[in-house]
Amino acid sequence: MSSFLTTYLTCVEDKHTLAGCADESVLDELLRYFGANLDRADREFADQIADGAPTAREALRAVVYGGPFDEQHAFQYGYAYERLCRTDATALDNRSFGPFRGLWLDEVDKGLRAYGVTAVSVSDFQYGSGFPTALPYCAELSCGEWSPEQCAEALRQFELAEHEVRAPELVREVAEAVDEVAGWLRAAREFEDYGIIGFVS
Repeated sequence: MSSFLTTYLTCVEDKHTLAGCADESVLDELLRYFGANLDRADREFADQIADGAPTAREALRAVVYGGPFDEQHAFQYGYAYERLCRTDATALDNRSFGPFRGLWLDEVDKGLRAYGVTAVSVSDFQYGSGFPTALPYCAELSCGEWSPEQCAEALRQFELAEHEVRAPELVREVAEAVDEVAGWLRAAREFEDYGIIGFVS
């Protein structure tokens, strides 16, 4: 089975604030922004909705209002939170991260460690706990975060290795993935208080 990592450059703290804010104007804005996307999602999950899962709109409302949640259909709230995180965010280059199989993220982490980068781990997006604590556990989607401070430190570590000309010899695919991660970190440097949120599906 293949997985896919999608990463977004955004203000992580803002996303924490929006989840559970119980602000109808926030919900209205999200519903307008994702209107057609929500209709497509409902068609994709029509069978699950027929079995009692919330619609995409209902799941988005639950995330904004902090519940109620139906644990049997937790995947809908995970996708709703991803939509929330996509607002005021930039989707980052992820050509090396989808689709992938097995322990690919661990292999990329080994490449980062070879550069001396220890402040971040791409595996955090698969094994991390970036979802708001109120959301029920979702097996179909995982979420992780890198704070602005983590991004800044990781970029410092990466550029130090480049400056000291101690870049390791990596297999081509891992080297390309590490370069993509470095690009994410450089993008984060351009925005104060921006970090990275990632989802593995």
